Amino acid sequence: MAEASATGTAGTGSAPAGDDRAGYAAAGIRFAGIGDEAAADLGGQLEAFRQLGWSAVELRDVGGVAVADLDDRAFADLADRIAAAGLDVVCVDSRIANWGRPVTGPFEDDVAELRVLARRCAALGTRYVRVMSYPNSGLGDEEWGRRALTRMTLLVQQAEQHGLVLLHENCSGWAGTRADRMLELLDRAGGPALRLLFDIGNGVPYGYDARALLDDIIGHVAHVHVKDARTGPDGHVTYTLPGDGQAGVRSCLRALLEHGYTGAWSIEPHLRLRPHQGHDSTGTGGVAAFVRYGRHLERLVRRDVLPARTPVTGGGRHG
Repeated sequence: MAEASATGTAGTGSAPAGDDRAGYAAAGIRFAGIGDEAAADLGGQLEAFRQLGWSAVELRDVGGVAVADLDDRAFADLADRIAAAGLDVVCVDSRIANWGRPVTGPFEDDVAELRVLARRCAALGTRYVRVMSYPNSGLGDEEWGRRALTRMTLLVQQAEQHGLVLLHENCSGWAGTRADRMLELLDRAGGPALRLLFDIGNGVPYGYDARALLDDIIGHVAHVHVKDARTGPDGHVTYTLPGDGQAGVRSCLRALLEHGYTGAWSIEPHLRLRPHQGHDSTGTGGVAAFVRYGRHLERLVRRDVLPARTPVTGGGRHG
């Protein structure tokens, strides 16, 4: 599949009201997952989605190589195999402004990656690119914020020129854990090419209440990661099945439904892979564990989230 101009649309794939096909959590909400959380190789990733019966995938790495770093032949093969499998790409997870690229690092790396992804996202049929907002590296808070906002403004302008939407994740970076900074980021660097990605599980390792954060930003959320975790007495964070940890998965999913969210609920189990920790162990995860995680989420939504939802009486749909 050849790369094309950035005319693709974000693969939200909304289903008609009442649609109960496999892979849909509720009307307008699809189940998805980050492929390399199931397997490093593309074959394993595709097999996981075949077993789940889901038709939406989020891409990050293939064979340990980021989407933007694949050579042209490898990327063409990736795009062709995803299309042949009948999968829609809902988002590409970039390294732009992430934990490995501090605010004092070379900005050119992010500009170059976004330029490549503009072509590749078009070929994959998605407009969504996951980003963060630059971890600090020895600067005072004011200077850190100034530099992060300057860089993010330029990246958002670049994204808009290419028809992309940057999704800022509540993870590493200047606006990673604070709602007030996320809202400032949207206000000062934003526009139609910047929205928020809400990861339910990130509050546990970063030490904040995910539901409280969500309440402050919910109208700006365009994509959701589902993971869960708990902190032991020694402070060690263990990742769990969704709903079995301390992240408030049920509460957050209900809130999103009640607000009228549409888009994807994309699983990121962190059982096999934790990129920010350099953790990669096929012994504690793999395709079977990824599928089990997805099935567990399906049951949780069916039994605990959908029956408890409050009908939406006003407000728009987001996503």
